[in-house]
Amino acid sequence: MRVLPGDPAVFFASGANSGKEEIEMVRKQMGLDKPVPEQLFLYLKDVGTGKLGRSLTTGQPVVADIRQRLPASLELTFTALLIALVSAVPLGILAALRAGSFIDHAVRMFCVVGVCVPTFVSGLLLVYVFYYMFGIAPDPTGRLDVFTSAAPRVTGFLLIDFLIAGDMAGWWAAAKQLVLPALTMALFVLAPIARITRASMLAALGSDFVRTARSIGLPAWRIVVTYALRNAVLPVLTILGIVFSTMLGANVLVEKVFSWPGVASYALDALLASDYAPVQGFVLLMASIFVMVNLTVDILYSISDPRISIE
Repeated sequence: MRVLPGDPAVFFASGANSGKEEIEMVRKQMGLDKPVPEQLFLYLKDVGTGKLGRSLTTGQPVVADIRQRLPASLELTFTALLIALVSAVPLGILAALRAGSFIDHAVRMFCVVGVCVPTFVSGLLLVYVFYYMFGIAPDPTGRLDVFTSAAPRVTGFLLIDFLIAGDMAGWWAAAKQLVLPALTMALFVLAPIARITRASMLAALGSDFVRTARSIGLPAWRIVVTYALRNAVLPVLTILGIVFSTMLGANVLVEKVFSWPGVASYALDALLASDYAPVQGFVLLMASIFVMVNLTVDILYSISDPRISIE
């Protein structure tokens, strides 16, 4: 952040025509008058006490801004991941069971298209088709339309808060606003999940224990679900951890297209304004989530495969 071009003190002093006194005052307020090593030491000291600084763009502490916006990003990410899972895992299993067939080639082609199309392109196409052409989707203007009042904040997840409040009309309005951005993100991450599922299932279906299960006459569904899928789930868990962490940091384009008030769009606005504290807070948040997600994946490993917990 310190080596990027532009002087944030000039930006927050209301333009390049501000006087030197005003610019120096803002620079001192931001702590930019100190050497960079000292700035780093002071920042780490604040982080150790739970302070991430104050955003000059919003005028609020970064911790408060992140606490306000993080549920929006998490709700979008969890919904997109759920859509991707319920779509990609069956597609991967079907492609593995019909390896070399038309279905297998169609699934693989769909995965290639999903990876190649950027999220902002697929998002704009979905808006054009479902909102502009058919008019069945709400306008992409955030988490709620202008005619719906927000539920009392309990968790920050609108779908949960509306359920707690017993407002099913509000829940339906929030769910409709969530569909297109979640589908946009799901299309992007569906491909790697489906490909890993297919590859893992192919390896499991060709193993000795599956051939033995077939030879003793076990039902096909039991062989696929109990023997093949359970042994193929470990690589899928690995890609899920990577995908989830990537989605949280890379959904900035989706949030911008759909005016979604999440942490990624918050960090991008701060970056464009050279507002250091929110960007640094966002990076720390993503790093922390990445560590926690990987820890969760390791725990799920031991649950799905007892051999790992024994080791």
